[in-house]
Amino acid sequence: MSNSKKNYTIEDLLKQARLYITKEEDLERIKAAYEFAERKHKGQFRKSGEEYITHPINVAVILTTIYADTATIMAGLLHDVLEDCDCDREEMVESFGEEVTSLVYGVTKLGRLNFSTENEYLIEYYKKIIVGMSEDVRVIIIKLADRLHNMRTLWALPEVKQKRIAKETLEILAPIAHHLGIHKIKSELEDLSLRYLKPEVFYDIAEKLNTTKLEREKTVAEMQESVSNLLTEHNIKHEIKGRAKSIYSIYNKLDKGKKFSDIYDLLALRIIVNTEQECYLALGLIHSKYRPIPKRFKDYIAMPKSNMYQSLHTTVFGIDGYLFEIQIRTYQMDEVAENGIASHWAYKEHKDASQVLKNTTDIKLQFFKEIIELNNEKMSSEDFVNSVKDEVLNNNIYVFTPKGDVFELPKGATPIDFAYRVHTKVGETMVGALVNNNIVPLNYELQNNDIVKINTNKNSPGPSKEWLKIVKCTQTKNKIKSFFTRNERDRHIEDGKEMLEKDLRKRKISFNDFYQDENVNTLYKELKIDQLDDLYIGVATGKFQSNAVINLIYKKEEEVKEPVKKVVPKSIDADIIVAGIDKVKVNLANCCNPIPGDDIIGYITKGNGITVHRSNCHNLAFLENRTVPVSWNTTASKRYLTTILVYSNTHENKLLDMMQHISMCDAPVDRAGLMSRGDDAVYELDLYVRGKDHLDKIVTELNKLSYVIRVERLIK
Repeated sequence: MSNSKKNYTIEDLLKQARLYITKEEDLERIKAAYEFAERKHKGQFRKSGEEYITHPINVAVILTTIYADTATIMAGLLHDVLEDCDCDREEMVESFGEEVTSLVYGVTKLGRLNFSTENEYLIEYYKKIIVGMSEDVRVIIIKLADRLHNMRTLWALPEVKQKRIAKETLEILAPIAHHLGIHKIKSELEDLSLRYLKPEVFYDIAEKLNTTKLEREKTVAEMQESVSNLLTEHNIKHEIKGRAKSIYSIYNKLDKGKKFSDIYDLLALRIIVNTEQECYLALGLIHSKYRPIPKRFKDYIAMPKSNMYQSLHTTVFGIDGYLFEIQIRTYQMDEVAENGIASHWAYKEHKDASQVLKNTTDIKLQFFKEIIELNNEKMSSEDFVNSVKDEVLNNNIYVFTPKGDVFELPKGATPIDFAYRVHTKVGETMVGALVNNNIVPLNYELQNNDIVKINTNKNSPGPSKEWLKIVKCTQTKNKIKSFFTRNERDRHIEDGKEMLEKDLRKRKISFNDFYQDENVNTLYKELKIDQLDDLYIGVATGKFQSNAVINLIYKKEEEVKEPVKKVVPKSIDADIIVAGIDKVKVNLANCCNPIPGDDIIGYITKGNGITVHRSNCHNLAFLENRTVPVSWNTTASKRYLTTILVYSNTHENKLLDMMQHISMCDAPVDRAGLMSRGDDAVYELDLYVRGKDHLDKIVTELNKLSYVIRVERLIK
């Protein structure tokens, strides 16, 4: 069905659809959509000179080759009607219903811009695609079929347009077809793109393939017969076919420096059997007869790719010493590999096609949800497209739990990302991690095939805000942010209620009396709030003063005050007040790392604002006398980095135990290392603390440990 010059008729389309759509009313609906599109497009022609209707009918035929459902085929026939014809949404809804119209409208939104592969347009193109997919993944399937037919007829456009469209197809649409698992469309899009982007390379590879075609076909046929006899002898029912290597995949290997003669899978077989067990039996038989090449075996059945692809891959020395790449899979796996999420087996099982599509999308296409989340994050366009490339369109890594469960994560993911991917609760109670039985810091970058063990403690105070700077996955960031939003609200409610009721007790007012319905309604009206929780949060954050709230009900001694503005210190980070100086840049000295509670002094630098040191910092002795009084703001809320040395009386590695105790004190560890390991180990740890009191509490906890001699704060 890939002949771009064939003029398909509605009879051709219905014949193709009948292969898997059995309900006559569905076929009638497809025919009605065709007749509607033909009527609306009458008098319109393509650049190739053909009647316009040839395009939508080709798109619909492409959709039937991947077993798309009835609504998707109808939308494929109608996809240009809203944009190019005298037809509005109401007429289409009346004729074909909301489902089909929504699909057409989604495709129309994607087609309203003239896209370019320049960066700014590329970014907008991603965003438009995401909008389409966020409504229904079938929109992007129609878009892919639409682009495939356009690529087949790209010869009708000027060369400049050919290259622009080919580049856009190769960089954006082909990778999305790959992630949807639609190999047929992905492979043809890549080959056609290469043909227009680098025609000399494309035709050179095609010529070399033709030159060696007879020899390859003869060798493949002999190998096919030999393997088939082997499987038949062992009663394994099977089907074997030679597998054509796409020109683009050969180009990719040549581009990486390989010679044409060294590309293993020019000679390739695909073996299809009935059961997963037979896949492994067939593999064992083939390896017993033909010597496999080490490190060329891949088990995608036990560890499927993110686009649902499953197969066994091996490369062996076959007939006459030729190298053969062999794929072994079941019929069901083959359908998924070729046709992606709309696989034919769903229909064979007599399931509702649209429900199968929805379920498969929900379960398997997690990366689409991640893109949609990215699109909802208020990030710059450039950050957005970089995140899409990093988290969605790049190769991911696979890491394991100690029990052998596998999780897929983007490159650069950390143990924190892994913990949250296992379960949100695991992430929120995490206190440390071991990778391949070694303790690692939380910012460790996980590698392919790492075995990760997450240490948890149910009494853990939860994630640290510093984790947001470490983690890779957008989902992880959202879960951490959600934790703090939830926790801060709960804390404010609790604090505000306590503050209000403390003042009620002071004024000897009964709680029951204060919380009468009439009084509560007065508070709602006067303070413009909807619930008591809003009142407590307002009191806790200083928006309302508790006594002023009480006075609204009793004696009205004073009006409730307007929201109280917090004192904003005259410094950029709002935690340090500089005496007599406004709008000045403030930095903390790296040598002594001051934290709230330390005696501090400011040093006026030349051109870089004020650097804040601890008063006892030894570096102050070497600085010119250009100091200025500074002080900590009492409402300082940030965490600050400080370094401690822990001296132990044992050579055993106690780092994990110490990190667990530190984590229980709500102090994220940024870095941990072993400085000395003679008779007694000395550890250096970088922590984020709220202030001196917080640090003192941590030091006290560590000093309680039997193996700790002393703890010192380090000044570098």
